[in-house]
Amino acid sequence: MLDIKLIRTDPEAVKAAIARRGDDTSSIDEVVELDTRVRAIGTERDDIRAEVKQLSKQVGLLHKEGRGDDAAALQDQSRALGEREKALSDEADDLAATIRSLLLNVANMPAPEAPDGLTEDDNLELRVENFDPAGYADHQRVPHWEVAEALGILDVDRAVRMSGSMFVMYRGAGARLLRALIAYGLDRNRDAFEEVRPPTVVKTETMIGTGHLPKFADDAYHLERDDLWAIPTAEVPLTSMVAGEILDQAELPLRLMAHTSCFRREAGSAGRDTRGLLRVHEFDKVELYAFCTPDQAQEMHMEILGRAESAISDLGLAHRVLDLACGDISGAGARTFDIEVFAPGADRWLEVSSVSWCTDYQARRANIRYRPEGEKGTRFVHSLNGSGLAVPRVWAAIIETYRQADGSVRMPEVLLPYLGGMTEIPAPA
Repeated sequence: MLDIKLIRTDPEAVKAAIARRGDDTSSIDEVVELDTRVRAIGTERDDIRAEVKQLSKQVGLLHKEGRGDDAAALQDQSRALGEREKALSDEADDLAATIRSLLLNVANMPAPEAPDGLTEDDNLELRVENFDPAGYADHQRVPHWEVAEALGILDVDRAVRMSGSMFVMYRGAGARLLRALIAYGLDRNRDAFEEVRPPTVVKTETMIGTGHLPKFADDAYHLERDDLWAIPTAEVPLTSMVAGEILDQAELPLRLMAHTSCFRREAGSAGRDTRGLLRVHEFDKVELYAFCTPDQAQEMHMEILGRAESAISDLGLAHRVLDLACGDISGAGARTFDIEVFAPGADRWLEVSSVSWCTDYQARRANIRYRPEGEKGTRFVHSLNGSGLAVPRVWAAIIETYRQADGSVRMPEVLLPYLGGMTEIPAPA
């Protein structure tokens, strides 16, 4: 959520920042107008309270002087003022609720350094690693869904019969590879990040805290009977782990990581490529998350990006890093770097990690503060998140990249400690 004080003092700067996303800025004008009314109401209410207090003193004096009739008249006047005060308070509360509702639907302001542009075509390619477009053999040019079906390690048909389209089921060596990737993603960050296993379903206010609600409700799974939501990412519960709390500066940065299943309805996927693992409703992911002070944020952003990128690099996968344009950044993000792997069989780049700095946007929604050393009062923390390892597309890229001429799939060396002696998925008989 944006800072109402910033909107109040410099609305044009806020509108200019939001416009860089291509978003409508009329709600900022509405917030300014409503906020002006709320402050005017507050002034009038304070004046009335002072007048009521003064009348109360006069009533007491009149009673002491035996002037009951005069005291009664002033009491009637005081009651009328009290009713007016209550009406103003109710109006202020209603306006404040409207302002909050408006702000909950306004995205974060992009960082000044974020590239201009409204679509993914405007993203800046920062670097490409380990990629030679002419270096892939024909046997690597087979899409993972065909390879996996032949090897019996991905059963899409039965998953669809059980759960519907865009659900998949890993089997045998495919399931083992999935589990190895999760353990790999957790172990390589255990040196600095505390592992957490949060709930997979959360309350509405937990989804609001990260910015996934109310704006992206159509893309989430809602359990209406219990008013709970299946998490689209572990970022959601990790943000709310300390919601409403005040952290000591000495605790920051607070680094967390979690493996969870994630659920997304992919409401806008109609007509898009949904074959194999390119786009699924349920997937496993290791999430890296951090709370920090504003001064620590840039370094922490680079740390999470470095960890996510090195995980892909050590798997031997070709990848690139993109600096996302303003219009392609998620609603809560101010600056985002994407990591994409190249899948030679699908012949396309696949996003496997978005590493985002959210400034104090989520902290304001979830009311997470810290107490600066040597200062009075508190400040909002900054939050950052990134996929340490998103399993499905990495799994797909491994199956395609490491496929051998005989149809077998060699396993990346860094995964061998997690595969129980399995060094390859044998070719079909």
